[in-house]
Amino acid sequence: MTRILDRIDRPQDLHGLTEPELAQVAQEVREHIIDTVGEIGGHFGANLGTCELAVALHSLLDSPTDKILWDVGHQAYPHKVLTGRRDELATIRKYGGLTPFCAIEESEHDIMGAGHASTSIGYAVGLKEGMRLQGDLDAGKVVAVIGDGAMTGGVAFEAIHQAGGLGTPIVVVLNDNGMSISPNVGALSRYFNRVRLNPKFWHAREGVEDRLSHLPGGIGARFERLGPQLKESIKAFWAPGLFWEELDWAYVGVVDGHDVVALRQALAEAFAAGRPVVVHIATVKGKGFAPAEEGGLEGMERWHAAKPKSIADGEPVPAAPIAPDAAPKPPTYTQVFGDALVREIRADRRVVGITAAMNTGTGLDIVQKAEPDHYFDVGIAEQQAVLFAAGLALEGIKPVLGIYSTFLQRAFDQIVHDVALQRLDVVFAMDRAGLVGDDGPTHHGVFDIAYLRQLPHMTLMAPRDEAMLLHMLHTALAIDGPVGLRYPRGEGVGVALPEVPEVLEPGTGEILREGREVALLGYGSGVGKALEAAELLAAQGIQATVADARFAKPLDAALIAQLCGEHDLLVTVEEGILQGGFGSAVLEHCSDHGIATPRIMRVGLPDRFVTHGAPALLHEEVGFTGTAIAERISSALGVTGELRAGA
Repeated sequence: MTRILDRIDRPQDLHGLTEPELAQVAQEVREHIIDTVGEIGGHFGANLGTCELAVALHSLLDSPTDKILWDVGHQAYPHKVLTGRRDELATIRKYGGLTPFCAIEESEHDIMGAGHASTSIGYAVGLKEGMRLQGDLDAGKVVAVIGDGAMTGGVAFEAIHQAGGLGTPIVVVLNDNGMSISPNVGALSRYFNRVRLNPKFWHAREGVEDRLSHLPGGIGARFERLGPQLKESIKAFWAPGLFWEELDWAYVGVVDGHDVVALRQALAEAFAAGRPVVVHIATVKGKGFAPAEEGGLEGMERWHAAKPKSIADGEPVPAAPIAPDAAPKPPTYTQVFGDALVREIRADRRVVGITAAMNTGTGLDIVQKAEPDHYFDVGIAEQQAVLFAAGLALEGIKPVLGIYSTFLQRAFDQIVHDVALQRLDVVFAMDRAGLVGDDGPTHHGVFDIAYLRQLPHMTLMAPRDEAMLLHMLHTALAIDGPVGLRYPRGEGVGVALPEVPEVLEPGTGEILREGREVALLGYGSGVGKALEAAELLAAQGIQATVADARFAKPLDAALIAQLCGEHDLLVTVEEGILQGGFGSAVLEHCSDHGIATPRIMRVGLPDRFVTHGAPALLHEEVGFTGTAIAERISSALGVTGELRAGA
């Protein structure tokens, strides 16, 4: 059977369809996503919830003249399908394929780059006010689609405040499904739940006002005479939109987000209003896929993203049985961190774990289950996470903020002003440090060494393996002042974990392999690459020294002096940007302390944003492999010959 979707090559192809046909297209988009993402992997649940919304928006608007902004972008796959990328969906998140989120360089219909939450409304206000400044406020409609989880981000509220004050005529679609990646938390989530789930609230404010004015027995007339304050107070009890209307926004909702007809009617009214309007819609994360839709919060969380080949013929594929003789995989760094933090909490009741809406991704879900009283989730609010940690530290608590490296960037001022300046005991445990893979440049954790190294009172460390991660977490909690602890995504290297972690002396590294001529000084995951390179160099007769710096701040001055004095070439290896990174710190240290330096080669990541794709492919692209490092060293030393491991 021919799909209507196969005729939709641009959003304008929706304009001539009937509403039943539009509903059919939405279902066809959903089935296309289930079939495609179930095979290749990718963001899943949120996209299944926005199929009708994407169809309704594009059926009413003329993109890209009209601007549709998709917050985060993990809910924008239907938008991609409807804007000329239907047949490319199978390449999403793959190296050289479609980007995992919205990207302005990929399509004229992707109005803003996305990947981090809560930004769409701010973009929308800027776009519309830009039209006003150029004298053409009617240049195009502007609509921001934001999930209810993203509404916990402070920048979303800042934009709402500005738009209400300016009267900027934009439309915000609040896509309310009670979930971001994990179930939403906090008072705002409870408010949305009351509005969404209580049928008494499924009506407009104007209807409440009319009913109050027409109460029988003369009560309605008396109510009118009581004045606006009592009138507003009574309406506040009934009308869910009063929160918005007090900020000079019009409120429409709650609208069934899976009813194309209702969506089109509500959106058309909002676009015609000529003022800030929020359209509150209720959707189901994972709509149309039974394990997500019928599995409750657990099912929706599990199917936030689908793994490759996890779905066939619309049904989940059972996990392949593990061979009885298969060697167990090493635990992930995330798992090791979560388990270690539980042990630290039980050893010292001052220790707590904090997450910003990423409990599973950071291993804090382990703490949540094991020690719930020592676990806090602040929502998608990284600035508040750091401020909250600062407040706890002032009271003598030992907070550990489990956070992705890329998301910590959002709280830089709080790190500087509220933690480092006051030398507070806050541990920043940065998961996903380095090139994280398929999520791409918005999620690569490549800047933290450079942006934290500059801060006074900051101690920075990175483990070469999962055993060292245990020692470093234990050390971080013993240090007076803020600590940045970075570690990569994925499995550890397979070393045994210590029964009792040790406190490391800050600013001390260790030599792992003795050699001559060249010394490789690795930091974090760079140590493993340095060891690989040394193994390859040995085949050419080059016996390299390999050392683990362990700390980027303070540096091991004695170790650096020794390596410089005993070798002709010093190579620093880090999985972070070179500008201002670990290698720069070594160069600065040598210059500032008058250390006679050999040639110094810095290995790290280039001065550009690295694309998405499997980490191995990305490492190959940027030269962050043992082979690439060994080749650079051989060339620098003027040595030729075949590079091979195991010599």
